[in-house]
Amino acid sequence: MLDSIREKVLSGQRLTKEDAIALFQSNDIFDIGRLASYAAEKKNGKNAYFIVNRHINPTNICVNRCKFCAFSRSKGEEGAYELTIEEIIEKLKGGHGPHVMDHGFSEVHIVGGLHPDWPFEYYLNMLSAIKKEFPHIAVKAFTAVEIDYMSKISGLNLKDTLARLKKSGLDLMPGGGAEIFAEAIRNKLCPEKISGDRWLEVMETAHMAGIKTNATMLYGHLEGIEDRVDHLFKLRDLQDRTGGFQAFIPLSYHPKNTEIGGFYSSGIDDLKTIAVSRLVLDNFDHIKAYWIMLGEKVSQVALLFGADDIDGTIIEEKITHSAGAMSEEAMTKEELEYLIKKADKIPVQRDAFYNPLVFCR
Repeated sequence: MLDSIREKVLSGQRLTKEDAIALFQSNDIFDIGRLASYAAEKKNGKNAYFIVNRHINPTNICVNRCKFCAFSRSKGEEGAYELTIEEIIEKLKGGHGPHVMDHGFSEVHIVGGLHPDWPFEYYLNMLSAIKKEFPHIAVKAFTAVEIDYMSKISGLNLKDTLARLKKSGLDLMPGGGAEIFAEAIRNKLCPEKISGDRWLEVMETAHMAGIKTNATMLYGHLEGIEDRVDHLFKLRDLQDRTGGFQAFIPLSYHPKNTEIGGFYSSGIDDLKTIAVSRLVLDNFDHIKAYWIMLGEKVSQVALLFGADDIDGTIIEEKITHSAGAMSEEAMTKEELEYLIKKADKIPVQRDAFYNPLVFCR
């Protein structure tokens, strides 16, 4: 089976669902990695991207309580918090934490809980305030789940909700909230969350509005191989229609402090998932090995298994660390460059839209 898949990859043919299942079932991790590396270098050469960015999580108070999430809290619960817009601006000015440095941010990444009391105007005012204070920073904010929630609290349809956000300063969107599209698994994992079809609808509407997004898949929890393949092909189909996805990020499940429990994914599964994603998603320009979830070293090795991006400096990540992430909460630009160079790749500092800023040879 791998021989026929290899012939397809080398000749530029698309893989089928049966091919993808065979890749996940195969134990020939090195051959799969070589094929994925070939596909990655066809798209991006030896380049491996990173960004100088900052994460902001405005609140962990959420009307949803997904069973895999260790981050969310109910209002009044111990550990619950909510940031004012002024506090968000202060964080972006770099006055907090052990990793304060001369950032030169080109992107701020904003995701949080679905706050029961914040009006739609809070999010519009947040975006406007950030753009006023930092006009050069791209604002990547709000998952499809958050956009759907804003549509409900504002009384606007998706198109008009996104138009208001874009006018206030939204530049692009992250890919969170996709989890796994398979309905039976999703209902066990996050029954209160929007459906997989609704997630795809939000993203398609964003793409039609000229808003680029990322896409994700949470793996290593209750899903099977067929569920992962179904997820990848639904993303590929939407990308065929819109071309609006910039990058795909496989997210490894973290079990600590969750209702589901279980185990961390294995390094083999992490690398295989990166590789299969690269081979299946032939219409995605970038596959990201998110070092916060994979760890610094597995992310580095993933650059040899089809990934071409390891994200960025991050500075203060709360969501994955609430579930037991063993990585640091931040890395310096120099540390990212070092990891990439040691993988025999060319570090490329990029902006939010994958425009190269610095080739770090």
